[in-house]
Parts: sequence; structure tokens; C-alpha cells
Amino acid sequence: MIFDDVTVITMNPRREIIAHGAVAVVGSRIAAVGKRGDVIGRFPGEPTTPAEGRVLMPGLIDTHVHTAQAMIRGCADDLGLLEWLGERVWVMQGNYTAEDGRASAALCVLEMIKSGTTAFVESMLAERYGFDGVAEVVIQSGMRAAIGKIVMDLPSYAKTEGFMHPGMVEDGRTSVENTLAAFDRWNGAGDGRLQVWFGPRTPGGVSLELYDRIGALARERGMGITMHLSEVQEDLQYARAAGYRSPAELAMAHGLLGPRTVFAHCVWTDEEDWELFRRTGATVSHNPASNAKCASGTAPVHRMLKAGVNVTLGCDGGPSNNAYDLIRDLRLASYLGSLREGDPTVVPAESVLEMATLNGAKALGLADDVGSIEPGKKADLILIDMNKPHLVPSWDPVSTIAYAASGNDVDTVMIDGKIVMQGRKVITLDEEAILEEARRRAPAVAERAGLRLGPRWPVV
Repeated sequence: MIFDDVTVITMNPRREIIAHGAVAVVGSRIAAVGKRGDVIGRFPGEPTTPAEGRVLMPGLIDTHVHTAQAMIRGCADDLGLLEWLGERVWVMQGNYTAEDGRASAALCVLEMIKSGTTAFVESMLAERYGFDGVAEVVIQSGMRAAIGKIVMDLPSYAKTEGFMHPGMVEDGRTSVENTLAAFDRWNGAGDGRLQVWFGPRTPGGVSLELYDRIGALARERGMGITMHLSEVQEDLQYARAAGYRSPAELAMAHGLLGPRTVFAHCVWTDEEDWELFRRTGATVSHNPASNAKCASGTAPVHRMLKAGVNVTLGCDGGPSNNAYDLIRDLRLASYLGSLREGDPTVVPAESVLEMATLNGAKALGLADDVGSIEPGKKADLILIDMNKPHLVPSWDPVSTIAYAASGNDVDTVMIDGKIVMQGRKVITLDEEAILEEARRRAPAVAERAGLRLGPRWPVV
């Protein structure tokens, strides 16, 4: 297939933007990128997609996702993180069945595809959500994913003991065994699109001995690790009470840092933490919408980038962001970075686009395959329709996409050389069936949880 007469945001080392360009895809990989006159003639008979007035760019990579939370979107608005977890989110999730977990994952994946996300990291998939069902949904959808299977042995949050809903509690031995079994069964499935990682809970939810074991097993098996870190100030208090300067130092002491580690949030981190991340190659997943909505704090993104940390972007979950639209979060990442530093130049449009593409690819260990549009790389591409009132005029497509676009502007999505959405219609999933099942299941989960959810204003 050839995308013809398109503006190409390549994200190549020179960060070239090609006007009136063309991109040829053969099989699962990009065969040629350049001016249309230099590309079209090299591939006679290849199907062509006219793309005038559109922008072709690498698919977005969301490095912190809770697929189980799509179906409880909006259940915990206007609450701080601990109340958000203890009073609503864990109460709902603790009443999930495996069928609910699969339905929520399908809803989440559908939304991500329609918003231009082609790969993601699931942070903490609980046993009760049904790993097999979620993996099957991801493979059917065509997406790439690293699924972090939850590992825990303490029902606490930071220094608050017994905080977790009983339905969410797992024991250490079983959660490790189930993670390794999932790795053996699913890692590399879907033509290599699926990875299985460890998803340990944040410090306070995992004993130090179990962290040691996770770190050792991850190195032995070549598995990734993803976990929440320094999201709220209570995390700092826990680490210091345990004898460490910070949660990052705790994680380092127990073998959790490395190039296959993604830490979500990292709001309450400092220069010493960033040096640990830089030196070990660990990634930070910045979650601007979630951190702002829960008032957890504003992550020092500019300072982390300046320190050489690989910073990426994550939407987080349905109750903390209320959407899985990474394009929408590009501007928020930039705006909050500027606001924190009092300087509008520190996290520009170019930086947030790098965070959502190249940096995300590095986080998943896929830098040689995705994240940019270059010959030989996998064809994970999105086509954005720029012929919209809110996108005209467009002096600079990078700025326009980062500051004005949304996921609704994505017209076509290709992953691994296969079209998964065209003309806003997802080909790999049954959208109406997914929406109907989510509408049916969500109220049943709330009823089992004993929660009455609805408008705070009177309904007449």
C-alpha cells in the first residue's frame, strides 16, 4: 500500500516533515519514504491511498493504561487518589468477573485505536480480570501491548494497612506463578505484538522480599517491569519509613530499575532519582491528566528530560482521566510543564510528540521497529484528517496536532502493515457489540459493589 500526496511527520533523526510525500508499505514494514515523485514509480501496481490534506505520522504509544477501568469511567470524579481508590475504584474492580475484564479491555482497546494509539502498556492486570480474555482482545484488535500482570502480597497502600478491597487482594506466590504462566503462554503471541511483563504494586503493596524476587525473575526471563512510583506524597513517607531516601532508591535497592522498566507518574521525584533513571535506562510514564484530575501534583517533566530521562506519556484510566485519547493529552503535558516552570518554552509541541512516539517505542524495547516513519521499520501509522475547522489553518502540523487535534481527527490506523481502522471504522472489532456489552455490564458491576452512581444534580 502507498499513502500518496500526504504530509509526513517522519520523527526520523533529522525530524523531517515531508510535504506532498508518499510512504510505501510492503508486508508489515515501511519500504520507502520520500517525495511522491520519488516513491510512486518504484512500486507499480501497489494499491494507493490518496491522502491530500492529511498528515501521516507514527502511531502513538501509551505507556500507562488500566484496561479494566474503561468500563468504570466517571465513577470516581472529584476525589483525591486515596479516596478515589478506597471508596470507588477498587470497590468496583473488586466486583469484576473475568467477563467484565474482557468487556472493559475491548472498550479500552476500541477507544485507543479510534484515538490513534497503536501500542500500550497495561500497568496492573489483576487475576480476577482474566488475563487470557484480555490477551485475546488485544490480539484480535491488532494492537501491540505489554501487559503487566499484577504481583502483590500486601493489601496496603503506602503506610495505610488493609486498605485494598478484599476482591482485589492476591497472594505473592500465586501472583508470581500466574505471571510466569501468562508469560509462557502469551509472550510473543500475535506475530510478536504481545509482551507479558511483571506489574507489581507500588511500594507498600509489595514486600521487599517479593520485590527482590520480581527483579531477579525479570532479569532471568528477560521480562519488563511496570509499576506506579512516587505518585503521591504518601509514597515518599512510606519509603522513608522503610529506610530509603525515596521510592526510586527503594526500587533500585531491590533490583527493579533497568531499560525494561516503566515507572508511572514519578510526580514526587528529584535530581537523585532522575540520575538513577538515566543511569539504568528506566522510563518514566508521565500521566498529566490523571495527576491533575486527582490533584496528585505536577511531574517535573522538563527537568527529567533535561537530566536525560526517557519520559513518555500515559492516559492512565477511565476514572482518573475519563478518556484514553493520547492526542488530547499532548497539549496538557505541554501546558502543565510550562505552568510548573513558569516558562512556555520548556515542553514544546515537538517534545510531547517525541514522548508519545520515539520515547514510547524505547520504553517497550521497540526502538528499532516503531516510533518513526523510516524504511525498514514496522508500519505502525496513523492518518490524521486536517480538513477540520479547528485544524485550519495549519502553519506547523506538529503544533496543530499537539495543541488543537483530538483522537476524533484520526481517520486511518495501520499496525504491523495491516489496516485496523479506515474512515473511522474499526475493522478488527465489532464496535456496536462492544458498546452494548459495556452498557449492560457496567451497572451490574456497580450494583454488586453497592454503589449508586449518577448525576449530583437532580434528574427530572
